[in-house]
Amino acid sequence: MGSDSDWPVMRAATEALAEFDVPFEVGVVSAHRTPQRMLEYAN
Repeated sequence: MGSDSDWPVMRAATEALAEFDVPFEVGVVSAHRTPQRMLEYAN
């Protein structure tokens, strides 16, 4: 997610993934405020 305010929308996605036993992780990484962190996460 790009910010904490995205969580209400993303929560439904995590529930669907969990229902089908699809592994996932949840985190907040802003490509605009922390581009280096985003690049590290993407790699």
